[in-house]
Amino acid sequence: MTWKIASKTGEILKKGSDGSGIDRDEALYLMALPLRSKDTYALMEAADTLSRETFGNKGENHFHIGLNVAPCPLNCSFCSLTVKAGIFKESIDFSDDQILEWARYGESRKADSLNLMTTGNFPMERLLHVGRLLRDNVDVPLVANTRDITHEEGEALLEAGFVGAYHAVRLGEGRDTPLKRDKRIETIKVLKDVGLRWMNCVEPVGPEHEAEEIVDLMFLAREYEATYSGVMRRVNFPGSPMEKYGMITEREMSRMVAVSRLVMGTVPKAHCTHEPNSLSLIAGGNLLFPEVGSSPRDGEADTGKGRGNTVENCARIHLETGWDPTVKSNCFA
Repeated sequence: MTWKIASKTGEILKKGSDGSGIDRDEALYLMALPLRSKDTYALMEAADTLSRETFGNKGENHFHIGLNVAPCPLNCSFCSLTVKAGIFKESIDFSDDQILEWARYGESRKADSLNLMTTGNFPMERLLHVGRLLRDNVDVPLVANTRDITHEEGEALLEAGFVGAYHAVRLGEGRDTPLKRDKRIETIKVLKDVGLRWMNCVEPVGPEHEAEEIVDLMFLAREYEATYSGVMRRVNFPGSPMEKYGMITEREMSRMVAVSRLVMGTVPKAHCTHEPNSLSLIAGGNLLFPEVGSSPRDGEADTGKGRGNTVENCARIHLETGWDPTVKSNCFA
């Protein structure tokens, strides 16, 4: 038995370990490493070391609150909150009191942000109202997770108390969604223009996605300087049209998290993985998403009663993997 790794792997990891980033061909090479190889474990160690040194060992918990459940007409194939999915027949807008209760729970458990997600047809004025409500009642940074927006809407989000917005060009955009890649990128530019931090993830990854498509989105995150990026696997809800493809494993996702981390170099303030798992937290990831309210991966109206993890459990995962969730976030300095 030998403990040596391939010289090419070693050269790429040495380059990526100093935070200068790796190029596209190097990322594709790493994506193809056998999962059970020593090279893959070396990749994970290099990404993990880079993150711990860059992020000061901070473990981030960004608390997802899904504001509404609705049969969304956009019908993205991977989402349970659609007309075609047929899971939710009626719309539910969670009340101000319920949203405030969730937000105060997140604040009391030292969540690093509140990530407020809506379906594609959710009224912007309602989102702005919720932003103002939480801005005035809790002391936690607010991040919007909503549809494509205009400059005027971006400025309104800022005025309502939001400091950032999660927005992703999804894998299969225009194929598994009715949306256009160029439009999604235009919204990223809007966020940057108006002064909202851009939060991102390469998602939702499934076995059918080619390495080239996945790596392309890693480099998009670097090009537009995402506050955080990372990798989220697709979770197939019961009856999903994507069930025929299956799902990638957490082990596969951790390899992608590591590649993405080396691609991003010194650009990000954190590096995410979803759903919460420990393996990615020793492969360059440090940011988890506890969840309540609606979720595109769940058949429960409140994912806190379904798939969603609690802030406490995410903090436990951080501690088990040697991250400190109690120190101040790097994302909102």
